[in-house]
Amino acid sequence: MIDWGAMKPEFRKRLEKNYDELKWLYCEIYHNDMQAFTYFISMLEQYYEERSEVLKEWDEAREMVPDWYKGNEMLGMLMYTNCFAGNLQGVEKHLDYVKECGVNYVHLMPLLESPPDRSDGGYAVSDFRKVQPNLGTMEDLAHLSDQCHNKGISVCLDFVMNHTSEDHEWAKRARAGEKEYQDRYFFYDNWDIPNQFEKTVPQVFPQTAPGNFSWCDEVQKVVMTTFYPYQWDLNYANPTVFNDMTANMLNLCNHGVDIIRLDATPYIWKELGTSCRNLPQVHALVRIMHIAADIVCPGTLLLGEVVMEPSKVVPYFGSVDKPECHMLYNVTTMASTWHTVATHDVRLLRHQMETVFALPKQYTFLNYLRCHDDIGWGLDYPFLRQFGMEEVAHKKFLNDCLGGKIYGCDGRGELYNDDPRLGDARLCGTTASLCGIEAAEFEENEEKLKRNIRLDLMLHAFLFTQSGIPVIYSGDEIGQLNDYTYHENPLKYDDSRYLHRGDLNWDEVELRKDPDTRQGEIFNGLRKLEKIRASHPVFESAADTWIVEPYNDHILGIGRYYEGQKLIALFNFSSYDETAWIDEQETYVDLMTGKERPAKAVGIPAYDFAWLLTTY
Repeated sequence: MIDWGAMKPEFRKRLEKNYDELKWLYCEIYHNDMQAFTYFISMLEQYYEERSEVLKEWDEAREMVPDWYKGNEMLGMLMYTNCFAGNLQGVEKHLDYVKECGVNYVHLMPLLESPPDRSDGGYAVSDFRKVQPNLGTMEDLAHLSDQCHNKGISVCLDFVMNHTSEDHEWAKRARAGEKEYQDRYFFYDNWDIPNQFEKTVPQVFPQTAPGNFSWCDEVQKVVMTTFYPYQWDLNYANPTVFNDMTANMLNLCNHGVDIIRLDATPYIWKELGTSCRNLPQVHALVRIMHIAADIVCPGTLLLGEVVMEPSKVVPYFGSVDKPECHMLYNVTTMASTWHTVATHDVRLLRHQMETVFALPKQYTFLNYLRCHDDIGWGLDYPFLRQFGMEEVAHKKFLNDCLGGKIYGCDGRGELYNDDPRLGDARLCGTTASLCGIEAAEFEENEEKLKRNIRLDLMLHAFLFTQSGIPVIYSGDEIGQLNDYTYHENPLKYDDSRYLHRGDLNWDEVELRKDPDTRQGEIFNGLRKLEKIRASHPVFESAADTWIVEPYNDHILGIGRYYEGQKLIALFNFSSYDETAWIDEQETYVDLMTGKERPAKAVGIPAYDFAWLLTTY
């Protein structure tokens, strides 16, 4: 029984507000298991009680301004703790640099305990209650979060919810034969049912980890392993799994984590005869987790990792009345951007932006150029086919172009998870190296370097023009290049994503103070863009947005309007000077120069852009 009378008033108020929907969803998905539901409520109360007074004050402040994360001053930075500064204490020591970058949202890549030789970059968690020893402790995480909050910085952390490491305590007990713990995963006595799953479930890594199941020799059974054999899928049809994993999430929140990145969200519900992707139960579970956060730690945001086309991504926002994820990745725009860099043709990107602009303004996307992961070419091929671009051949062209395998192409990327049979390779590389800065420096070609740095800054200007939260990958603020040393590391050499996961070079960071260096030019260029964006309301996410027609397929035109400010943004993706054939009647100011500039037949140099503003 739920003891309402013993509850603290604030907790009871929040629970009462959400109780009917919470009970209905939980009992619907778990077949009226009231014992499990009652335990779930008591667990929520426990984590509310354990939450510090400082964090509760943080909650109250954000409850008063629920859209606190939607302003034009938000800027994120994604980093690996060890690559950025060695450990959590090192990150704390460099928070002044983070602030200098204009960043107020830090995404720390997976740092919970995982086997170093079977971690998939930290995504095979062996203990959700411990930090990887070489990175610090949970106390270090809480202290870092506290210091971030003191500086106005929010903290994001990955929560790997689809699976655990095979070294997790649950997995160890499952391997020891304990049925209770085998029931937390998907174990089968033979290959009959797994083979039925394989008929409808796609493979995530067909080359490096084919299939969705692995043989567990200790118990002579088959276990589901969608990603890698050492990552065992959790069975969310078991309410104990959901209860305990939600508790693990709330424990991170109570250590000061403000944004929970739900990893591999679409995969968490498995059902025979389906693709085991995007099933209705997934949305119910994410909605329950959203409610749980609203009750225990309001102001906490859920960031869904849904790396799919827009039609499958958007449902994870839920509805206005019943939201699921607060934010989602704008992965399709990212991939379309690099397609445009390779082709110099903006038609696909324009089509993609039209799709995004048509969505309700309350939907918040995380926008990015590069992240820790590869670039997957999940483009709109039916749209591209009208221009003679066929999927397999076009993917090869994109990889060859951005990999520098075509004469005149300066990108320096490497293939990831190449599948010659399907022609479905993806691409890795830092922003600067893909923009050709690495090639220009190697050739000692100053003219090419200047042009490719301009491309880097133009892409960031496009990033900042989009509605939502822009996130920079650590190192991009100084134009960090590819790190090829991973080829020599036995734990990394077979994963080309480490190409862009190199350590931040603090000697190069020092060069940001010299405007004549690549590091200084990019750092100061980005800071200028960030300050302009933060100081003009037209960049608010609530702005009206539309496509501006420049009558030039090399130039992307975007319009924004908000509170009497109108912005015309023009981006030249060509390696030649181009003209945007627009004819706007108002008087405009070029935000980059502060000077008046007519928005008529606007000439834009190769790989450059224009931000033109008028005020009514």
